[in-house]
Amino acid sequence: METKSEGRLGEILATAGLVSPEHLELALKEQAQTGEKLGAVLQRLGIVTEKEIARILASQAGISHVTLSDEWIQREAVELIPADFAEEQRVFPISIRGKTLLLAMANPLDLDCIDTASSLTGHYIEVVHATDNDIQETIQQYHGRRSDIDEKIAQAITTAKATLAAGTRQNEDDSPFVRLADLLIAKAVEEGATDIHIEPEEKVVRCRYRIDGRLIQGHSLPKELQSIIITRMKIMSEMNISESRVPQDGRILFEHEGRKIDLRVSSFPTVHGECFVSRLLDKQNLMVGVDGLGMSKDMLTQFKQDIARPNGIILVTGPTGSGKTTTLYSALSHLNAPDVKMITLEDPVEYDLSLINQGQIQANQGFTFAKGLRAILRQDPDILLVGEIRDQETAQLAIRAALTGHLVFSTLHTNDAVGVIPRLIDMGVEPFLLSATLVSVLAQRLVRTVCPVCRVRQEPTPEESEQLDLASLDIDDPVFTVGKGCPACNDTGHKGRMAVFEYLRVTEAIRQQIADSVATSEIMASARATGMRSLRENTLAKVVRGKTSLAELMRVVS
Repeated sequence: METKSEGRLGEILATAGLVSPEHLELALKEQAQTGEKLGAVLQRLGIVTEKEIARILASQAGISHVTLSDEWIQREAVELIPADFAEEQRVFPISIRGKTLLLAMANPLDLDCIDTASSLTGHYIEVVHATDNDIQETIQQYHGRRSDIDEKIAQAITTAKATLAAGTRQNEDDSPFVRLADLLIAKAVEEGATDIHIEPEEKVVRCRYRIDGRLIQGHSLPKELQSIIITRMKIMSEMNISESRVPQDGRILFEHEGRKIDLRVSSFPTVHGECFVSRLLDKQNLMVGVDGLGMSKDMLTQFKQDIARPNGIILVTGPTGSGKTTTLYSALSHLNAPDVKMITLEDPVEYDLSLINQGQIQANQGFTFAKGLRAILRQDPDILLVGEIRDQETAQLAIRAALTGHLVFSTLHTNDAVGVIPRLIDMGVEPFLLSATLVSVLAQRLVRTVCPVCRVRQEPTPEESEQLDLASLDIDDPVFTVGKGCPACNDTGHKGRMAVFEYLRVTEAIRQQIADSVATSEIMASARATGMRSLRENTLAKVVRGKTSLAELMRVVS
């Protein structure tokens, strides 16, 4: 049964335009079956994010909502609130203004906590709201991870070696080998890694973690544990433990402190044994919503307008690991509704999405993108997601789907947005068909953000200013920052990543240019005349706000 408070939440979200009446009715019906809270159902269905709910509720209470990673946090303010109090009460100090301390709170209506914070710091308290996850992550950044995971891994290695030497039989669930494998994965989750690499060498088994796009050295395991750890990984991922001569793929469903993580595991035979790479897929990090992708206000408005069209093709381009899946899933979630039929073809399906029919490519069984796309068109869809356009047949089928009244999303590997046009024509798509169906192209990359804990202002060198033509920037008081390196960022100076974009909208003028097969340089000139900015220019806009560094711009964006 719907409670009064949950009915009020639904009303607030509907009034704010975050939830349509159809979405609300669907969520309430599902809530009646599952018994969950309404907010949890809405988040699970991908209708709203935790951040959106929090922002609206804070606004209703007359309290501002902030994202802590966007705030310039003063070290002096952080030192006023003990880490234990911040973690227990879910609060985090932002800045000091005279005798007033700006304090982010997960529950900004907790008057007892506000009074205690005032007594503790000797300051008046001005409250803003931040989500619980945002506060927890910021506490970990500034006060260090309160986990003893590294110590546990070292103990598990010692115990596993002793157990192996003694030949002691262990209960499988309580085996030190099982615990060691679980701890290696748990460390990746706690560190925010996207991949775990387990790499046998001549004398050791090396563990490395890809964090913010860079590989960070982890523990080195004794060589004698190699076969046991590899066997355990195979069992967890349901691989063939008796096969070590050919590559295999598997999947692990792992839970750590209430977070459910999906790992896609790949084995690869090497001269020193099988190498394992596990990709961590965390739905919590994926479902950011269209508004949370990090687009500029103008670009976001254009993107929302384009994905709301009834038909056409919208493409996202970028290298592997550039966040394309997050962008596409966010777009689908934004459009998801009870009266819309969505079907996807993915290789593989990375996350389960409610209300969306997701198909996984099985190339060895003959289930390819082209074959799946032909079958999808008989399923009465409104919106299609084709994981990648890889060949001529898939490209032509996608064009046909767009021509027959469907909205098609897909990805392509090109260096920039305008490069999609010659790439599709090279695949055999007729220019007049491409001009009739292409709606827009979004090119993107991921750049590392400057660590908020150790960042300092640093003016560009004369060489950097000249190389990037910074003198031509029409910006008041640009803020350039670098990270000095600290334990929170593993001494890299960077913590976390954000997306940067380049958005090409196909206007009538560009549509005619595509049909006439003009050079891409002319198409780019037309796009810039209507306000398009390059990937480099949009990244530089993030640099001058202190979000990322000039070095990162030059590393990622050519």
